[in-house]
Amino acid sequence: MHKPTVLLTGFDAFGGESLNPSWEAVARLDGESIAGHRLAAAQLPTVFGDALDCLERLLDQHKPRLVLCLGQASGRTAISLERVAINVDDARIADNAGQQPVDQPILAEGPPAYFTSLPIKAMLERLHAAGIPAQVSNSAGTFVCNHVFYGLMHLLAARPGLRGGFVHIPYSPEQVVEKKDQPSMAMELVLKALRLMVETAVNVEHDIRLAAGTTE
Repeated sequence: MHKPTVLLTGFDAFGGESLNPSWEAVARLDGESIAGHRLAAAQLPTVFGDALDCLERLLDQHKPRLVLCLGQASGRTAISLERVAINVDDARIADNAGQQPVDQPILAEGPPAYFTSLPIKAMLERLHAAGIPAQVSNSAGTFVCNHVFYGLMHLLAARPGLRGGFVHIPYSPEQVVEKKDQPSMAMELVLKALRLMVETAVNVEHDIRLAAGTTE
């Protein structure tokens, strides 16, 4: 019997890094089965525009039931469940193709923002119960991660029944050896978190109410 697919994406290395833990993590889960779903991992280029073209091809290829895109976030100490994507590219650094858009809409006629369709509060509760540092984040930045998150939700708006969202993970330990005071998270813990997030997302249709906001 054919299993429904969960599409997992990560990015290639950027910004002078030799690796990207988002891709390292999802690549390790490729082919696994969770809650009756097959996991399919794919790498997106850290390039404005190209990343969304690649993502659209992957949606057509895999016809997934659920999509979870991952990205690396320097300075973050926990798994960050992204709540909202905004319609702006504002790059502090160039992408891997040398592009550096500033104050440009991702989609000229698109809405100002999209919210995730993943049950992020239920996912948060599950991660905390497992002792994994996690938080709801209200900003996915304005680089290629937010670009992909916004583009994903726009693509899903035309695909009823398909849910998805974006999660940021911290640096991996080997990335911070020479970076003073930068937090990291062991890959084994990231993998445990990913398995729990996927399991929760495929099993929880309607999110729970849980206070997880911020005061600033």
